[in-house]
Amino acid sequence: MTYTPPTTAGLAVESYTSPAQSGRIASPSGQPLRVMPLMRTYEVAHLTTSLTIEENIVIAPALPVFETAFAAFGRGAILRTENGPMAVEDLLPGDRVMTAESGFQTLMWRGAITLHPARNGQPSLGAMTRITTDAMGYGRPNPDLVLGPSARILYKNPAIKMLTGTASALVPIRDFVDGSSTIALNPISPVQCYQLGFKGHCCVNVNGIDVETLHPGPAHFLRLTGAMKLYFEQLFAHKADPADFGPMIALRLRMDDINLVTAA
Repeated sequence: MTYTPPTTAGLAVESYTSPAQSGRIASPSGQPLRVMPLMRTYEVAHLTTSLTIEENIVIAPALPVFETAFAAFGRGAILRTENGPMAVEDLLPGDRVMTAESGFQTLMWRGAITLHPARNGQPSLGAMTRITTDAMGYGRPNPDLVLGPSARILYKNPAIKMLTGTASALVPIRDFVDGSSTIALNPISPVQCYQLGFKGHCCVNVNGIDVETLHPGPAHFLRLTGAMKLYFEQLFAHKADPADFGPMIALRLRMDDINLVTAA
């Protein structure tokens, strides 16, 4: 097995000789030959216990458990801070940002990844989404808002009450794409996406839309062990353990589930 780590389409590709090509199905030890995952560059910054900002570029597997935790906000998304409106790319850990649930909270973590057009067989995280002005009601958003492929918004609907017993749920913004007021954008050149992390799970109001902040999912669902747990700790250094993210503010649902109840 040979390895080369060049960056292709935003991913560090680990080349290998496949068992099929070599005619072998196992290593000399008798264990199956293992295909190494693609690796991705993640940019992370977090607030340390001494209230300083630590910034790192981390190479970690290009797996959904990590990637989807980084790709929520497009450049230019405007958030309200104690120092006035700021674009997401200008925020730093330590800034006080207005949240939908608890007023101003201290930003503990900011992550970023670069999305590249899918090419040469390399996987893509998916399309960005543009929500045009007033698409979800007056001033929601205002102006247009571009969100990343893993963004979820807080959505209220009577069907959600029937499904979950609560008034709202976190729904992927890509489920709202209609080609008119909410449009899928496939990057033709590299673009950056961001995510924000606070002490607890919350939503922030961006251009009039409540967007979910960092939460990788329930600890029991992640099932991180060994090397994957070490990668997790590097990416989310403001948390000692996956369980430290705490409870989620709302359930995550797909629009298909909501529509089934509406149609019944």
